[in-house]
Amino acid sequence: MNKVIGIMAHVDAGKTTFSEQLLYKCGSIKSIGRVDHKTSHLDRDETEMKRGITIFADQAEFTIGDNRYFLIDTPGHIDFSAETERAVSVLDYGIIIIDGSSGVQAHTLTIFRITQRYNIPIFFFINKSDMPNFNNENVISEIKERLTEDVIEIEKINDEKVKEFIAERDEDFFNKYLDENVTDSDCENTLRKLVKKRLCFPVMTGSALNDTGISEFIEVFDRLTFTEDKSSGVFRGKVYKIRHDEKGNRITFMKALSGSVKVRVEFCFKNDVREKINEIRYYNGEKCRNTNAAYSGELFAVTGIRSAVCGDILRLNVENKTGVGEYYINSAVQAKIETAEDTSKCMEILRIIEAEEPSLNVEYRKDTDEILINAMGKIQLEILEEMLERRFNLKVSFGKPTVQYRETIKGSVMGIGHYEPLRHYAEVQFILEENERGKGIEFESRCHIDRLALNYQNLIKTHVFEKKHRGILTGFSITDIKIILNDGISHLKHTEGGDFREATYRAIRQGLEKARNILLEPFYKYEITAENGYIGRILSDIQKMRGNFEPPEQKGNITVIHGRCPVETMFDYNSELLAFTKGSGSISMILDGYDECTISDRIIEEIAYDKGADKENTSCSVFCKKGAGFVVNWYEVDNYAHTLKK
Repeated sequence: MNKVIGIMAHVDAGKTTFSEQLLYKCGSIKSIGRVDHKTSHLDRDETEMKRGITIFADQAEFTIGDNRYFLIDTPGHIDFSAETERAVSVLDYGIIIIDGSSGVQAHTLTIFRITQRYNIPIFFFINKSDMPNFNNENVISEIKERLTEDVIEIEKINDEKVKEFIAERDEDFFNKYLDENVTDSDCENTLRKLVKKRLCFPVMTGSALNDTGISEFIEVFDRLTFTEDKSSGVFRGKVYKIRHDEKGNRITFMKALSGSVKVRVEFCFKNDVREKINEIRYYNGEKCRNTNAAYSGELFAVTGIRSAVCGDILRLNVENKTGVGEYYINSAVQAKIETAEDTSKCMEILRIIEAEEPSLNVEYRKDTDEILINAMGKIQLEILEEMLERRFNLKVSFGKPTVQYRETIKGSVMGIGHYEPLRHYAEVQFILEENERGKGIEFESRCHIDRLALNYQNLIKTHVFEKKHRGILTGFSITDIKIILNDGISHLKHTEGGDFREATYRAIRQGLEKARNILLEPFYKYEITAENGYIGRILSDIQKMRGNFEPPEQKGNITVIHGRCPVETMFDYNSELLAFTKGSGSISMILDGYDECTISDRIIEEIAYDKGADKENTSCSVFCKKGAGFVVNWYEVDNYAHTLKK
């Protein structure tokens, strides 16, 4: 039975040390490495060894009896939570390590919420039981208060307290328990099902460094986990990591969700791009071995696939679509760039890094001649600087992170784009309607095929989605708008490739010019935990940051606050909170979409976007008269539009 498991924790909780013990005891490695000695089996990157933290989600293999395990050791720092989330998305089970001397820390909350999102069953291991300030009961109480109440401390699977716990959550078991007819097998099987459904979270205790409680944990974990055999299905593989080997080959890591795949099979992507698997590799730390096929439930890597990105589900004999993420904060890349060739080389290098870490989202802004990169946090950017210099001899620094706003509209409006220079012809008429928050751009056609051929309607839909259309307030991209094709006209002789692209772009822009435009900003959903004496200051800070909060929850001398706050004001609040609470306060933040900006006038003034100077996003149309094309400003287009003529 194949099982993919992940080890997760707040930084410095002992996650990598636990992983080393696990691999050693199961015979996967011959000696136990240590993070502080820079000898750990999984943290082999130069920057990881230098800083003593896990940056990349690395994997290893081990077996227990007939069960084959694929282990992923995930980053523990909040700046690399995107890497952790990609790993979580392919797990069958997760193990969360908690520092028994520090309790449930801020990033532990974030990790637990990520596992909730993907419905991953979780085991807890409370580490560092050898520390003088270790208090097991306090930590379990914290888990119940801050993560889940459905935890059960397990010493033996068939303990009486375990049976009572199961009886409270399973009716069939409850009836057997009342009749005193419960067997050890009943107890184990029911517990396995509860764990799988996230109705039970087993907790065990020990010290990874001193090898106490590890063997007992392994035994319980192996007995209480199971996966379904999906080897007979059609192949589906989820991409969760991209890397490049020492020869520069692109390596695509994935999990086989079902079926099997062999070397030399071909995947199809957009525009009939076809790519073959050249190699299939199993990785165990730095080492890898080649194989001819990979099967359901396995983690493996392939070479030869260049179009797939993290998060994609790859299937055979269909066109595979690649995903695009949403990005909230950017930093300008500051490098020694003197020529267009320098810019091209810098972008080429950054694209390699972007393939490995999609959350970076590299973008070149031609209008400002800037290279922008998505900023997850200060530590991530520092490590990126080191990596670029070490791997590519590229020295860069990063500007102050800036928020990525979005624009939308209120109500509905008609937009028309006409493109008719000599020997060209296309006109598009859209209805732009406000959409629900978080829906993004959606397309619908109400145009009859007798009016405009279906192939042109499909072409218009392609042009709607092929780029990010800029708003007119700040130049940031539009979102949450339903674009309805209401009418369109082609010309039998003069309509050529690209004409409908020009008409589509201009129709969207002209509609925006006539609409009531709204500026949106990104928000965090947060949870702040602090001692009661600091709550007045924190609530005052939240109001100053334009955030909101629910009624605070008091738990003894600790208070928990939930709410939403703009990314712009809360991005760096973690360091301020730690400073004035003397390290006792913690904050967990999850990006929570976009909402209307309450200081839009100030932001618009600061950005000072000149919509008229943006020639690549014009709202004007081109008409033709007496054999010559002429430009019509957006506010006059309706007077010239052919779709509006009776």
